Amino acid sequence: MPSSTPVARSETPRLAFPALLLANLVLPFGPVLVRLSDVGPVAAAFWRLSLALPFLLLLAWPGLKRTAPRRWEWGALILSGLFFAADLAAWHIGILCTKVTNAAIFGNMSALLLPLWGILVLRQRPAPMQAAAFALATVGALTMMGGSYELSPRYLKGDLFCLLAGVLYTAYLLIVQRVRGRLDSWSVLAVSSVVSAPALLLCALWLGETVMPGDWTPLIVLALSSQLVGQGMLTYAIGWFSPLVLGLSLLLQPAVAAVLGWMLFGEWLTPTDMLGTVAVSAALVLVRLPSRA
Repeated sequence: MPSSTPVARSETPRLAFPALLLANLVLPFGPVLVRLSDVGPVAAAFWRLSLALPFLLLLAWPGLKRTAPRRWEWGALILSGLFFAADLAAWHIGILCTKVTNAAIFGNMSALLLPLWGILVLRQRPAPMQAAAFALATVGALTMMGGSYELSPRYLKGDLFCLLAGVLYTAYLLIVQRVRGRLDSWSVLAVSSVVSAPALLLCALWLGETVMPGDWTPLIVLALSSQLVGQGMLTYAIGWFSPLVLGLSLLLQPAVAAVLGWMLFGEWLTPTDMLGTVAVSAALVLVRLPSRA
């Protein structure tokens, strides 16, 4: 198979990093919209993909005509769709059983798993500035976890589902990064969504969830924000950065979720939460600074 090594920093498009940041600013709104919907959590994931799918296929069609996936890429796209379906199902179930901040923190364990994959498996040696950013981001994430985590029967189930989602999402991102070397982002997202949507519908029906909504507004906004803008920008940007940079950028999501939980649900930010948010933000700045030879 072709190498999955990201494109060198000097070749990275100017809009790639802003797209990565935009994705991680939009995606934390997902838990809020899932809570506001009147269908089951897995059904909400199904509608998130299904409502966005016509737009995704329209955007993907030129790229699929220009660059048809090879046999191994079709297999990788199908596998990524199954992992993404499992990730969304686990995460949406967890969202309803825990706080917004908890869901974002544990659902984004890929922020730590991706850099570790790059360092331990791919043998990538981080530059000194990236190493400092990774250390700072790790401290910030652990600080936020320590401040928000509540070990209780009410939250334990949700936290465990969100942790599982974080592991599944890491696998999804690694597969997507591999196929993004040749295929454009919309092609990857559209094909994986075609696989994910029916899998989520079958799961929702098997769980006996309410599938048809009475109020379409939260689901439409969820599809447009999380799937089209959030996941679309993330899939575009993922081919240009190392696992370390991707992992650090994902740490922005818990920070945004903490603010949303505070503003919308009265889940107050403690001084510990604020300290973690500052540390993560500083790490995102450090990781973009040029390394000295």
